[in-house]
Amino acid sequence: MLAKDYSLGRVTPEVNARLDEVEFPAKYSAKITGEEEKRAESFNGLGFALLLSIILVYMVMASQFESLRHPFTILLTIPLAGVGSILAFLLTGQTLNMMAFIGIIMLAGIAVNSSIILVDRINQLKEQGMELTEAIMAAAQQRIRPIIMTGLTTILALLPMCFGFGEGASLRSPMALAVIGGLVTATILTLIVIPCVYYIFDRKVKK
Repeated sequence: MLAKDYSLGRVTPEVNARLDEVEFPAKYSAKITGEEEKRAESFNGLGFALLLSIILVYMVMASQFESLRHPFTILLTIPLAGVGSILAFLLTGQTLNMMAFIGIIMLAGIAVNSSIILVDRINQLKEQGMELTEAIMAAAQQRIRPIIMTGLTTILALLPMCFGFGEGASLRSPMALAVIGGLVTATILTLIVIPCVYYIFDRKVKK
C-alpha cells in the first residue's frame, strides 16, 4: 500500500536504487514485476503511438501543403509543446504517468494547429507577391489573435479537468495538465520560433 503523497512512478526509482545496493548471492537477482512491469510495457506502446501520430500528422500536412519542408517546420511545434508539458509537471510536483503521456500524444495533433494557421497565411501572402520578410511579419500580425484565441479556449476548457473535480479526477488531471502546459508554450513560441525557422529554411532553398 502506497502512502497518500506517493505514486508508483515516484516510488519505483527509489526501490530500484535500494535493490542496486543489495549484494545478492551468485545466480540470484531481483527485479520489480506486477503492476510496474505492466506500466513499463504500456509506456513502450505509448512511445510507438506518439511516433506514429507524428508520422501521420506529417503525411497529412505534406499532402496539404504539397511540400516536405513546410510540414517539418510545423512539426517543430511538438517539441516546443513537450517542453511546456514537462515544465508543468516539474512546477506542480506531479509525476509523469500513463495519462500524462496520453495527453502528450494528444498534443501532437493539437499543438500544430497554430503553426498550420501561420504557415498557411505566409504561403498565401508570398503567392500574392509579398517578399519573404514582409509576408512573415504580416502573417504573424494577422494571425496572432486566432492563434491566441485557439490556444486560450482549449486551455480554459481543460482547466476544470486539471483542477480535479468529481470522481476519477486523479486520473484525468495529469492528462489535462500535460495538454495545458504544452499549449501554453506552443502558443507563445509559435509566434517566435516558427517564423524564424520558416525564414531560415526558405532562404536556404532559394540559395
